[in-house]
Amino acid sequence: MTADPAGPEDNDWHLDPEIAALLPVLNTGFPAVETMTGAEARAAVRARYRPPEQPQPIGAVENRVIPGGIPVRIYWPATDSARPDPARALPIIVFAHGGGFVFCDLDTHDDLCRSLSNGVGAVVISVDYRLAPESRWPTAAEDTYAALCWASASAGDLGGDASRLVVAGDSAGGNLAAVTSLLARDRSGPVIAGQVLLYPVIAADFDTQSYREFATGYYNTRAAMAWYWDQYVPDIADRNHPHAAPGHAALAGLPPAVVLTAGFDPLRSEGDSYAEALAAEGVPVVHRCHHGAIHGFLTMPVLPLAGEATRQVCADIRALLAPHA
Repeated sequence: MTADPAGPEDNDWHLDPEIAALLPVLNTGFPAVETMTGAEARAAVRARYRPPEQPQPIGAVENRVIPGGIPVRIYWPATDSARPDPARALPIIVFAHGGGFVFCDLDTHDDLCRSLSNGVGAVVISVDYRLAPESRWPTAAEDTYAALCWASASAGDLGGDASRLVVAGDSAGGNLAAVTSLLARDRSGPVIAGQVLLYPVIAADFDTQSYREFATGYYNTRAAMAWYWDQYVPDIADRNHPHAAPGHAALAGLPPAVVLTAGFDPLRSEGDSYAEALAAEGVPVVHRCHHGAIHGFLTMPVLPLAGEATRQVCADIRALLAPHA
């Protein structure tokens, strides 16, 4: 496993200065979702969204509805002399957004998807999966898997290469990417070249070291995470199912993984552990822990660290795909 060494025993850990300056605003501004219904939380989060005045330039963007009634947004990268021949079939990334399985959408993750498309030189398919609590587990996972199957079957029409198919996601979307990788293995396809898990939700264990250390005060909270699980997988017994919590899965035979974790994130322990468990089963893993970061930082483009980390993720995906080129 390729890893950036990380752990709470590291006495040099400090919040990134820009994050430290922004954190009071984040902590006071984010709604207490655990006091709300799903619809109320969704409306409160949506009201906070401010689209960029100038979206990142991209080659093309198209909204579609794929079989099963699932909306997607498809991105094609901008091309220049530093990128591969635009006439050549491109890698495909199927992306599932975060938001606790309850909120966020194609718009909230538009900038990140543009960055992935341009940074990797890939067709990115962002999936507007159905949200909890109206649509509970396993709906979101099945929607993401259906989008993966469609992307594989439609690769030629999209200008994509089905042999370089990646599934990715952040936070709750990281859970869906991990679960989709399991479904593809267990259902004999499509073949995935890699899985990209960005501070993923892996298990409903709220007593890990990072949950104890960062339960409050670091934007994402233990109370909010418990509420997200209540919305998505309300039956406690179901949380042991590997297609709900991939930390309970047998991991042999899964595709290579890029796993990103954040040092001051309640989810850090489960993400770190999942990367280690994948590697222990012989899955090639690149694991990077951004020590000074908090949960969700990749979708905070005002932060220099977000841009640096996103560029590194893109480089790691390109390296993951290199053997398939």
